[in-house]
This record gives sequence, structure tokens and C-alpha cells, in this order.
Amino acid sequence: MVALNARPQEIEIDIQRTAIVVVDMQNAYASKGGMLDLGTGIDEARIGPVIAANKRLLPAARAAGVKVIYLQFGYKPDLSDAGGPHSPNIRKQMAFRMIKERPADRDKLIVEGTWGWEIIDDLKPEPGDLVVQKSRYSGFAGTTLESQLHGLDIRHLIFTGVATNVCVESTAREAYFREFWPILVEDAMDHTGPDFVRQATLYNFESKMGWVTKTDDVLRILKG
Repeated sequence: MVALNARPQEIEIDIQRTAIVVVDMQNAYASKGGMLDLGTGIDEARIGPVIAANKRLLPAARAAGVKVIYLQFGYKPDLSDAGGPHSPNIRKQMAFRMIKERPADRDKLIVEGTWGWEIIDDLKPEPGDLVVQKSRYSGFAGTTLESQLHGLDIRHLIFTGVATNVCVESTAREAYFREFWPILVEDAMDHTGPDFVRQATLYNFESKMGWVTKTDDVLRILKG
């Protein structure tokens, strides 16, 4: 067991039972010209340091024997896994509005096999990493994530990625409900919308559902 500096208090974790979960670091969400940038605008001053933080964390995790797990959001080309006509998903997911309004931008969205769907070049998975594809905000919804975690005997989940207040939060909440220990790396994540949504997510986790830490603190325990 090692002690990780975090809020609201230090937490002891077992490195051998820990995974880093990289949420949706795909071109659609983290690259200029991707879906998020086209839909609401991407803040390169924010996403650049987030990518840099992940580039520091992931090699250190692999070297320490910590499993790196990627979540990859996307829909089949025929959108058959997006939900039927009565699904709230097709009303609220940005990709569907853009497919309808801007069909020429389809390759920049989260359709499987497109540029937008791909994980960014700076953070490509390496041999031994696990990639879990999902079609909802939460990485647990309709996926094998939970069974894979149990099979690997993992209990502690360190979260990075996008968006802090949407897919990261949705997955980390479910992790807590399923008896995993969620830890958010606040400077290795980016949010969508005004800053108060990021603050709300961090407040909820440090007070109710988990812990919040920073990249340097995680690196300190990974490097011993």
C-alpha cells in the first residue's frame, strides 16, 4: 500500500490493484477540428496541458505495472447502437445533432473508423493496454469494463481524460456505485462548458464519492 496525496484526505492504494482510466481522449474531443471544437469550440490553452499531463502519467503507469485502460466513445456507422427513436441519447448527444445538421463533418465526429473516433496520436494505446469501446457517456453502460476490472483484480481507478463533467464523471460515479475507488486527476482532465461545472464535479467527488489528486502526486507514487 502507498499513500496518495489527495483531497479531502490522503488515500492508501495498492499499486498492483490500480488502473489508470483514460476517458475519450479522441480527436473528436481533444483535437482542433474535431466534434467538440466544431460544436462549441475547444480551448487549446486547456487541452494542451491535459495532453501533456497524460503523456507524463501513462508511461510511468506502464513502468510501474499499473494497467492503462482507454475508454473510446463511438457509434457504428449505421448508428444502430445509438438508441431507437424513443431514446434520450439521440436527443442529447452532440454527435446526432451534427450528423443531421452537418453531414459533411461526419468523419470528425465519433463514428467508428473515422478520424474523430480515433484516440489522439499523442496518446495512442500501446501493447498491453486495454481499450474498451462504449456508446454512452459511462464506460460501464453496455460494456465489459466491470468484468475486465474484476478479472484483473483491480479496485482503485485513477481517472484522466474528457470531459470532466460528462464522461469522466459518469464513469467515475458508476465506479463508486460498483464498489471501486475513483480518484480524479484534476489537471489531467478537461471539461466542457463553464468552469463551474468542473468545480461541481470535483466538489462532488472530494466530498461524496471519491478523491481528487494531481499529476505530480500520482507520479510520486508511481515512481516510488
